[in-house]
Amino acid sequence: MITAVDTNVLLDVFAADAQFGEGSAASMRRCSSEGRLVACEIVWAELASVFPTGDDAVEALGRLELDFSPIEVTTAFRAGVAWRAYREARGRRERLVADFLVGAHAAEQADRLLTRDRGFYRRYFAPLEIVDPSRPSTTGVFAAGSGARRRRSRG
Repeated sequence: MITAVDTNVLLDVFAADAQFGEGSAASMRRCSSEGRLVACEIVWAELASVFPTGDDAVEALGRLELDFSPIEVTTAFRAGVAWRAYREARGRRERLVADFLVGAHAAEQADRLLTRDRGFYRRYFAPLEIVDPSRPSTTGVFAAGSGARRRRSRG
């Protein structure tokens, strides 16, 4: 099982967020015990800003056993198609193309996404499975749809 991890979950853990930190850390441990944790370059770049140096960021992410998983060409195109649908639906400018790259990466190159931002990803990346660490009363797993999805690479 490959779990892509969103920036908000990692920020919860690194900042020891009072509201979400414990749940995010527990969800990461559970997902790690079930397989591999990955994040694309967008997530790594967003996290780099909270560390004094790039080496510090790489070391911290390594301690979490979070693998770097670059976005493939087909994944980038899927993100672009979803971004276009969002803009055509008059989506507010609160969403950046980076959000769509993270979602497409999880949908195409992983089995699920660990994020607190489930509504957005469920809408644009069905049938992506979402694990929401802010839902402690349940398993935190939300299936955005059903059926098989195509994944070219998991390496």
